[in-house]
Amino acid sequence: MLKMLFLLANKKGENFLHESERYHHKKERVGEMKKGKILVVGFGPGDEAHMTFRAREAIVEADMVIGYKTYMDLVSHLIKGKAIIRTGMTEEVTRAQEAVKEAEQGKTVAVISSGDAGLYGMAGLVYEVLMDKGWKEEEGISVEVIPGITALNSCAALLGAPVMHDACTISLSDHLTPWELIEKRVEAAAQADFVIALYNPKSGRRTRQIEETQRILLKYRDPKTPVGLVKSAYRERQHIVMTNLEDMLNHEIGMLTTVIIGNNSTFYYDGKMITPRGYQRKYTLGEEKQQLKPSERLKPETEPWALHGGKKENLPKFEKKNSPPAAIANEALNIVTTAKTDEMFKQTPIFEFAVSPGVWEKSMSASQLAMLAEIVGDNGEVRYTPDHYLQVSVETDSPEEITARLEREGWELSPVGNVVHVKGCDFCDGEKKESIPYAEEIKQKLEGLKVPKILKIGFNGCGMACYGAVTDDIGIVYRRGAFDVFLGAKSIGRNAHTGQPVVEGLVKDELVDLIVNIVMEYKEKGLPNERFYKFFKRVQQIQGLQYQEMYTPVEVNNPCE
Repeated sequence: MLKMLFLLANKKGENFLHESERYHHKKERVGEMKKGKILVVGFGPGDEAHMTFRAREAIVEADMVIGYKTYMDLVSHLIKGKAIIRTGMTEEVTRAQEAVKEAEQGKTVAVISSGDAGLYGMAGLVYEVLMDKGWKEEEGISVEVIPGITALNSCAALLGAPVMHDACTISLSDHLTPWELIEKRVEAAAQADFVIALYNPKSGRRTRQIEETQRILLKYRDPKTPVGLVKSAYRERQHIVMTNLEDMLNHEIGMLTTVIIGNNSTFYYDGKMITPRGYQRKYTLGEEKQQLKPSERLKPETEPWALHGGKKENLPKFEKKNSPPAAIANEALNIVTTAKTDEMFKQTPIFEFAVSPGVWEKSMSASQLAMLAEIVGDNGEVRYTPDHYLQVSVETDSPEEITARLEREGWELSPVGNVVHVKGCDFCDGEKKESIPYAEEIKQKLEGLKVPKILKIGFNGCGMACYGAVTDDIGIVYRRGAFDVFLGAKSIGRNAHTGQPVVEGLVKDELVDLIVNIVMEYKEKGLPNERFYKFFKRVQQIQGLQYQEMYTPVEVNNPCE
């Protein structure tokens, strides 16, 4: 670099300058050059109303914007006319390197992340790339990290107030962090009674991690601990589920889901998830006039649960109480947990289940619907599914009473989530009666059985196959006094396909045993959250029935563009 400074000459071929003159000339030129800048922007959930003024200002200010494709789409209206670089997932290093390269050329570059750029975002990686180049901000490009609303904050706001007390965030992605370390962090957080926010809980390739996390948490927390699942907070496809620790895996969880798990004091109230801060220890929340005056609330004797144990600190002499501090603390805690907590923070569990009029029956009586409406009430929810059942969600302390009432009214009940569902034809209302007993027997033996992933068994009562059972995981078609069996359909996606015909003309007496054995093999050998068609492809053979590739993948160029 010094050699270049001493060899500079003007464009017209004039005589060389004196060394000192050359140096000052170069210094002036450098001072005139625009210094590059990297703006690492966290733009929050994605809704512009929840983007900070500085984040918006930074994106507008930038000469170039770099980001993941999905993030670029969320701010597309702000980057029109700008130079942009959009990359896919797993290309974070490329984005950081490109940002540094462009900034070194004097550009102002915005590197964008959803949420907060410093929390599982791009901020740290940008600094790492700069450090690798020996960067010092005083001499080189400048860097500004612009904070944004995190997923923890945005999802918590939608749920109510679940993070009022100590909380932590844990990413379940083990692509970069060893699972052994993640496991230790989950264990420590569970033991310490933190409210826990799980980022990256699950993907198409990572399905076991959320299962293992639930297993660890259940060692330390009540199965009914409130859990909030928030997908795409403040975005177009926002979806919120309030469930509990025991049942959370019965709901859809993906990469866009943030899982917030309450601590031992978190409760549900009026559709809100709330974690108390502890004010009930010193305040009577329903009274305008408080028992303790403001001057008394911070006195040691009113805080027997604190580190000082109710004693005055830093005093050489003090009056010893009749009861030891531990006894006082236990007494205070007993008062809180029994006298107030039971009344104020009682957790009402959410009971979720499926009801249907029967495996073939599709009509429902007025009395059945009236009973269901009465049970659900104003605060519950009924959702019709394409699988011929109604999914019900109600808050109740007496699920047995609810199920008994519905069964007396003629409803058939089953659990929801990763269980077996059996369903029959749509159109003839069971007029082809020969096969009905076999469908009902299969339903009796398998309906509601817990399996790695929801398993649908479709049943056609005749060769017309009006219902389309061949599009279910296990399809059964009754034809000419015997059964045809199809396995491994994929009902959604670019490469959706029907099931493979594996048995033709199966005699009646062999059907039920075969289907039961297939399902039990899947239950025992399937991986957590592994769909049946993937399982069939992986093991290649179920009950002696051989897997065959039945479809040709469809090539789609740039499906998201």
